Amino acid sequence: MSPDLHNRLLAALDRDDAVELLRGAIGRNSVTGNEASMADYLHGQMQGRGIEDIEVTAFAPGRPNIRGKRSGTGGGKRLLFIGHTDTVHVEGWEQHWAGDIRENPFGAPIVDGEIWGRGAGDLKAGICSSLAALTLLDRAGIRLKGDVEFAFVGDEESGEPGSGVSAGVKAHVARIASGELMRPDFVVYTEPTQLAVYPAQIGFFIADITITGKSAYFGVPELGRDALKASHAVMSALWAHSDEISARAEHPLVGRGFLLITTLNGGGFIAVPERCTLSLIRKLLPGESLDAAAAELESTIRGAIADPEIQVEIAYPAGRDHALGGTATEIDLTHPALALLQESVGQAMDGRGGIEGAPFWSESPFFVNGLGIPAVYCAPGDIRNCHTFEERVSVEEYLAGVVAFAGFIARFCGMEDNN
Repeated sequence: MSPDLHNRLLAALDRDDAVELLRGAIGRNSVTGNEASMADYLHGQMQGRGIEDIEVTAFAPGRPNIRGKRSGTGGGKRLLFIGHTDTVHVEGWEQHWAGDIRENPFGAPIVDGEIWGRGAGDLKAGICSSLAALTLLDRAGIRLKGDVEFAFVGDEESGEPGSGVSAGVKAHVARIASGELMRPDFVVYTEPTQLAVYPAQIGFFIADITITGKSAYFGVPELGRDALKASHAVMSALWAHSDEISARAEHPLVGRGFLLITTLNGGGFIAVPERCTLSLIRKLLPGESLDAAAAELESTIRGAIADPEIQVEIAYPAGRDHALGGTATEIDLTHPALALLQESVGQAMDGRGGIEGAPFWSESPFFVNGLGIPAVYCAPGDIRNCHTFEERVSVEEYLAGVVAFAGFIARFCGMEDNN
């Protein structure tokens, strides 16, 4: 952004308002399934910040999405900020921080210049920086030509029973696909990136494998079919398959594909093990087919078992934008919005705004692959401390995100008032 615009935004920034907005959001317990608490908080904040056409719609009983927009004067592009309102659980947090100011996971204390609490980085800092950016534009007297939309959805996080299948974003994109909601020209998903810009992300699937043989007394093992021995052969084949996958290609932003065996269970009696289960996760690169990758996996597993009486079942429990899992995405690195966002972030905070790849899966594929709408991840917060007892976000990084988003909104949507 121009130095004049940047200085104008800095002069208008209300640091206390922005920080209290985030602390209030962290203060709402919105562990997956309890999104209504966060949606209620956002409803009041969105009303108070002049967002129009606010809607609260249920994607499941008692579990709402919330959306709204700020209409421009006309002639500009339409921008969507989206983020998930749910967080992972807080089990063990209080015990970990017992007697410390950080003991309450929803207390949002500021310690050494960082705001602590569950959801601080993942991803309430992103949601709040987008809302505070609109307030900053108002305080700076900047009117927009294009529309800015906000959609805050539930059910992104995994780990809670019957949840974590992206039901919230599925409901939202279905409204866009049907024409009920206008298509944005560009989407910023506010996952934590430490204010890097992520135009590419990995894909994934999880496979649960059950290997069943036949138990027999340990003294006569020849009467049994050893599921644990078969699982050893399967795991050896899978590790070799992972090496093969990694050797195929390296994406410049997200690296190499692989698979990781994450659990193994079997045996338990003084007998030939009848049943063994293992789970794995497969990382995919942009352009890789989930269906083809799963077919390769199944061929590898079944080819490793020599005994035809050993039975194998394979399930894929983590369908997202695909029945088997989540697809990988990337957008054109020459898209003009990328340069605008990079410049806005880089001016707001030195050393930030670089192009990187997402080492995680989140919900931008619903836009990029499903609707053909370019989307990136960008927000304050460090993914490495999210989902842990160390979750926190730097106050200065968060405020830089507010200024960066305000500058990007102004430049992408167009300014009616350039004074």
